Amino acid sequence: MLAFQVNDMTCGHCAGAITKAVKSVDHAAEVTIDLTRHLVTVKATAVDAQHIRDAIAGAGYTPEQVMSAAAATAGAGSTRTCCGSCH
Repeated sequence: MLAFQVNDMTCGHCAGAITKAVKSVDHAAEVTIDLTRHLVTVKATAVDAQHIRDAIAGAGYTPEQVMSAAAATAGAGSTRTCCGSCH
């Protein structure tokens, strides 16, 4: 299981864009989004962590890989409440 802290993921639109980006490089991946913690977990089937990270970055976000979902902490310091796409 791969885990990424994505502090600039702030709303459902962001979550959908990240899920779509991950699925574009690994269509069978299982993607779980925790908006409150700004955490994306991926059970990849066909690609490595770098490809997943690159896909998320390519969608316009700044993923930081964390050791595990349990080790990730909430995105301190983020003041954005929405990416603006859902308004």
